[in-house]
Order: sequence, then structure tokens, then C-alpha cells
Amino acid sequence: MKTVAFNGSPNAKGNTFHALQMVAEELEKEGIATEIIHVGNKAVRGCLACGQCVKKKNEQCIQADDPVNDWIQLMKEADGILIGSPVHFSAIGGTMKSFLDRAFYVTGVNNAMLRHKVGASVVAVRRSGGLPTFNQLNNFLCYSEMLLPSANYWNVIHGTRPGEATQDEEGKQIMRMLGKNMAWLMKLVEHGKGAIAPPAPEKKTYMNFIR
Repeated sequence: MKTVAFNGSPNAKGNTFHALQMVAEELEKEGIATEIIHVGNKAVRGCLACGQCVKKKNEQCIQADDPVNDWIQLMKEADGILIGSPVHFSAIGGTMKSFLDRAFYVTGVNNAMLRHKVGASVVAVRRSGGLPTFNQLNNFLCYSEMLLPSANYWNVIHGTRPGEATQDEEGKQIMRMLGKNMAWLMKLVEHGKGAIAPPAPEKKTYMNFIR
């Protein structure tokens, strides 16, 4: 089994990386390889809402001049997906948000590619804003019918300068527990294949309240 982790921090070795690495260490103890992809320092444009991914259904975003399509294929191949972000002023950084908007749109309209994969999110924060960012990240996972493991608190770790998160003892425990629970859930999913039938997918129902 394999997990792919996306680091939304501009700093490749900042506190978001350390949080993801803590989770990855627990996964690797259980034989689950983890690849960390640095997203936050890339030039990634936002979704154009052009609908071409819906029309073509070729597992690609029409914007092909950045790594998003490559990352979508990594998500498709992975058994587990980790997404991590620092708090930028009020929530997810712009580059990470642009990537998530496009990737989850494409995967959603291409036969729900991420459905029943195990997914988790983590946040690194200086002081506050961790929960809004955590909730924003989880919205993507929930919309895709992914399976979310938990820890013994919200998946938020604290630190200002790179590496300071390694001094947050409670945050470190949260990341350890998340990694252990994620590995356990991934194994349950793997061993359940062929033994327990998953619920049948339903076509998405859309409704607005303008009459």
C-alpha cells in the first residue's frame, strides 16, 4: 500500500512538512510507503470552471502547464491521501487551494476516483486559524466520499519557525495517533476488498433554493 502526501507550505521543510512526516513515520512502521509532494512553492492557477474535465472525462484538467495532472494520477494510484497546509492569514494558502479545487473536481467527475480511499488532513499554525483551515481541507475529503481516520484531537500542530512543531508534544502525539489510525483503516479497507461489498454509488443530486 502507498500514501501520497501534499505539502501546501511555501517552505519545503517547514512545520507542515514536519507534521506530514510524523504521520508518514507511523504509516511506514506498518509497511505503508509515503511520498511527500511539495505543492506550496509551485505556480498553480485556480479552477476556471470551464467544465472541460466534465465534458472530456479524461482524468485531466484542461490547464496542462503545471504539475496538477501529474498529481491527480498520483492520487489515483495511492491507497491513502494526506493533505497538509499552514494557515495563510485566515485559511488554506492560495496555491494549495487552487490545486485542491482542480484535483478534486477532476477526480470527482471521473467516476469518483477517490471514493473510499482513506484520506486525512493536517494543519500547522503559529497561533490560531488552525480549525478553519482543518475544516476547509476536510471539506474536499468529505465531498469525495473518502474515509477519514481521526486522532485524539483535531489534527493541528503549532510552531512558528521551521522545525518548532517538533517541540509541540501534544501536536506530535496527535500526528502519531493519526498515522496509526490511518494505517489501521487502510488495512481494514484492503482486507475488506472482495469480502464486504461497498455501498453502490449514487448519481449526485443538485438543487438550489431559488424559485
